Amino acid sequence: MNLNTSKMAILVIAFLAGGPLQAEESLAIRNCTWCHGSSAQGLSTAPRLAGQRDQYIQNQLLSFSEHLRDNPLSQQYMWPATAHLSPQAAHDLSAYFSALPPVPANDGDPELAAAGRAIYDEGIADSDVSACVVCHGPNAEGVRGIPRLGGLSYPYLKRRLEQWGEGFHAAAAPMPQIAGRLSPNQIDALASYLSFIGYESLE
Repeated sequence: MNLNTSKMAILVIAFLAGGPLQAEESLAIRNCTWCHGSSAQGLSTAPRLAGQRDQYIQNQLLSFSEHLRDNPLSQQYMWPATAHLSPQAAHDLSAYFSALPPVPANDGDPELAAAGRAIYDEGIADSDVSACVVCHGPNAEGVRGIPRLGGLSYPYLKRRLEQWGEGFHAAAAPMPQIAGRLSPNQIDALASYLSFIGYESLE
């Protein structure tokens, strides 16, 4: 067990020893902010959770706790973090994070954003890539169990698209198929555009 895994385990134990849930914020701070940041805006290798769709967060937490997401990073970090997570706690965490105000990362290449927007809004007919807007909404705000992409960090989005395309990370259809049809330049453009998108109401 490496240092980061040990610290995660300590956080989980501290949470479990805390007794009944007192408040959603307390639960979130004690168990999640080590990797996702004190305001849940994310760190270099962990996605921002602030403003994410509550149903999506809840689904992911339960998938981790049931070991349905079994890539190496999930095994190292999220499996121990959710080992004793009850459905009610997953619900409370999701509600807390979805209510936090997200801040767009704005860390992509602005010169690529226009090309990325075209991919997002229109897709790529020649490569049979569907328009992202169909599932993720006009402002990449997500719909119910479909995640918000707007404002996520460029490095995180780029890495995820690459991993889905290479089959390294499991994802619901049609994401692996779509990501696998994108060129490296198209991935850069799409990730850049998404990082600049402001935030609209989830309602």
